[in-house]
Amino acid sequence: MTLACKVLGPLMAAVVAVAGAPSAIAAPTPPSSAHEVVHSTAAAGEDPRDMLAHWTPARMAAAQPLDSLLSGVARDLPLPAPQAIAPQAAPRPDSTGRRWTAGGKVTRTTGRVFLTMGGRDFTCSASVVSAGNKDTVVTAGHCLKDGTGAWARNWTFAPGYTDGDSPYGRYPAREMLVAPEWSERADDSFDFGFAVLGTDGGDHVQSRAGGQPIAFGGAPSGPVYAFGYPSAGGFQGRHLYYCSGSTRPDQGGTTANGMACAMTEGSSGGPWLSDFNTGKGTGTITSVVSFKYADDSRTQYGPRLGEEARALYRRAAAL
Repeated sequence: MTLACKVLGPLMAAVVAVAGAPSAIAAPTPPSSAHEVVHSTAAAGEDPRDMLAHWTPARMAAAQPLDSLLSGVARDLPLPAPQAIAPQAAPRPDSTGRRWTAGGKVTRTTGRVFLTMGGRDFTCSASVVSAGNKDTVVTAGHCLKDGTGAWARNWTFAPGYTDGDSPYGRYPAREMLVAPEWSERADDSFDFGFAVLGTDGGDHVQSRAGGQPIAFGGAPSGPVYAFGYPSAGGFQGRHLYYCSGSTRPDQGGTTANGMACAMTEGSSGGPWLSDFNTGKGTGTITSVVSFKYADDSRTQYGPRLGEEARALYRRAAAL
């Protein structure tokens, strides 16, 4: 099974720094249980101020697609072009890659991720989830850890990112969590994870951007809206894009579900939202952007968020 765009995420424009020092990193994380693998950035020797300072405009401009790190990933695929969109166009229930211009909460809770993997700089997408600690975001597992390989460094989240601006601040990760199935086998059925963030000037990310609820236990139901920041194949990564429509089970050997979508590198980790209210920009997260197959660049897959994902979320929300 050959995957295309399994790790979706090159770089885009610069993020504007927001005043205010990040909060101090918490004490070392307790040992992981059988249900999650937890990585503390502090224990790895990372300082939140250094993580934020790493992301200069020059470094962001030089970032490369994350899929170049992977073996067996098809390259130079004929990718569908993004759909043209008029200003203030109404949301469509059948988008395969349109710019989101309808506003609402999703424009605050969805954001860009900037990370370093293998000594090189990359980007992904993520979403703030409602959690008691007000510091939790959900993303793809490969945006946190290179499968059985190394954890990401300099992991920083910019909610509401728009054309180089970070209107709700930037937040360095203090803890990153993935499932053992991802960390030990790079199993695409478990390509999800959570990051627990530090604060920006003492403010929690959920306090500024809000959060979307998350559901576990089964496949996404009904029409799904998927969001992210694609930046290859005609996309430039400066704005939030979306796909929308029905989903179907993967027939290629994973428990993921697929939907028609032309979004490319950069959108990985972006949320799939069910019961989505296009007027308010609210819904329930039921998956995240994960991978595409080499022979089908028009279908995007997202993993089911089952009991393993629930265990990760509960651990993350408690940190």
